Amino acid sequence: MEPPSTDPNGPGPTPAAASLGTAAERTPHEAVSALRQEVGKVVVGQEGSLAGLVTALLVRGHVLLEGVPGVAKTLMVKTLAAALDLEFSRVQFTPDLMPADVTGQMVLKADGASFEFRPGPIFTNLFLADEVNRTPPKTQSALLEAMEERQVSVEGTSYPLADPHIVIATQNPVEYEGTYPLPEAQLDRFLMKLVVGYPSEEQEVEVLMRHHTGLDPHDVRAAGVRPVATSADLIAARSDVAKVVVEPPVMAYVVALARATRNQPSVQLGVSPRGAAALLAASKAWAWLSGRPYVTADEVKAVARPVLRHRIMVRPELELEGSTADGILDVVLSSVPAPR
Repeated sequence: MEPPSTDPNGPGPTPAAASLGTAAERTPHEAVSALRQEVGKVVVGQEGSLAGLVTALLVRGHVLLEGVPGVAKTLMVKTLAAALDLEFSRVQFTPDLMPADVTGQMVLKADGASFEFRPGPIFTNLFLADEVNRTPPKTQSALLEAMEERQVSVEGTSYPLADPHIVIATQNPVEYEGTYPLPEAQLDRFLMKLVVGYPSEEQEVEVLMRHHTGLDPHDVRAAGVRPVATSADLIAARSDVAKVVVEPPVMAYVVALARATRNQPSVQLGVSPRGAAALLAASKAWAWLSGRPYVTADEVKAVARPVLRHRIMVRPELELEGSTADGILDVVLSSVPAPR
């Protein structure tokens, strides 16, 4: 078993080769490990981002994908949903989008005597909020209850969401005109912020070759993507992840990293206790994906940047000088002693 990458934006943990067999014979680890190969039928590269998405699914976390248009963010999520046989819905967030367009609304019944709730597109397994920062804060806030409470409240009545349910939001890192930056309270609800970059030259050639030979990115089933895992496999995998052992020194290391971010001179707002809990949960899932029944400092370091980068607010004057959350995390990871 190879060790995990140093960052989920890299190649990701390498699972042991698994013979899938029948659904009854597969272990949850074998089922989840097969996802990478299946998604690879359509998506070239982006292994680290895919590993991050799977990590989030294992701990019921939400993900913010940041990348320029055209780097397969939507395609990756849609293909992952197909490989997991999960329901998928996508909403293009625009300035005129209303909260009810996402959550649903009360509509008059045909008899005209009463109202009934018509669920919105968020009532699905994988919900993609495309360009989430292009809609006003009022609509952005409609996601808060769904992300935190796994429910939607309308007219005083709460409606539970499906399980599994994960919100995956995307945003463009270079185009800011007409956008509404996500507030800190909402950013903190995302387990990870994954940076989706350009493919390598070799991978980009492979992308063009697949398009040349007839790949239709709008029809992943036609590309041969089939369900290799189910929601039952995912639930069983979550149970296994919950059993991953975390020794007190590693627990203390997670806390020390979070606290160290609050003491950096260039930081205006550091990682909260919720962020430390998210780092612990992601570390357990990363260890499980790597085939390890316990968490070491390596797993914590591997997921630290994507789990913590969006929870750090850099002082504006220093941000103008080039300070970044990732740079601060590099300092923290190199200065906080790791347990042996």
